[in-house]
Amino acid sequence: MNLAKLFVKRDVAQRQDFALRSYVRADGSFDYERYRAIQEAGNKRKLDRSWAAEENIAYVAAYLKERLPDIRFGLCHGTRRGLEQQWFREHLGCEVVGTEISETATQFPHTIQWDFHEVKPEWLGAVDFIYSNAFDHSYDPALCINRWMSCLKPGGICVIEHSSEHEAEYTSELDPFGASLNIMPYLMLEWSKGAFHVEDIREARVVPPAVDYIKFLMIRHGRHA
Repeated sequence: MNLAKLFVKRDVAQRQDFALRSYVRADGSFDYERYRAIQEAGNKRKLDRSWAAEENIAYVAAYLKERLPDIRFGLCHGTRRGLEQQWFREHLGCEVVGTEISETATQFPHTIQWDFHEVKPEWLGAVDFIYSNAFDHSYDPALCINRWMSCLKPGGICVIEHSSEHEAEYTSELDPFGASLNIMPYLMLEWSKGAFHVEDIREARVVPPAVDYIKFLMIRHGRHA
């Protein structure tokens, strides 16, 4: 079964392994303006909150330092208040830029207003690592991950923070993509066509009481050795 082509609606009574909400106009075309408006409204509504924890970012930073010999530049996607890039900058001592689709991005240091499905030409093949806990906000996760991975240097690492709150039953207009942890490596395998792979899955150091788990998918640019 082609998992990347499986689109299901949210059904809390029947758990699904993979779900992707769509934003469709009456004529069937993709309604990007609606997607963007929903994301911006959600950002402003939650602007005083942060999902990320510094202890977890410090753990990821240590993991990256062990595996990437000379980290100079990183990207954090969908960062809302910009805490992720601030902490990575402190723990890695390198340049880290965050992206946020909402106009509120300009309120926070080292943050640009940017849709993370798009790529700046200067990022292509120039990024040592990428981190995001907002992959569930993607309207097209296959397109999204391939564009992120195109930014990495050979051997670079993309870290996706995946939790029980990112599973299929929790999808919504604001969080259109959801998948079980078990299926995520298979989705990456299908979407990558061999260009990248899940090298490791690590457990977060800090997990809020209301969340069952938080895992980090360490996705390496390049084929298996």
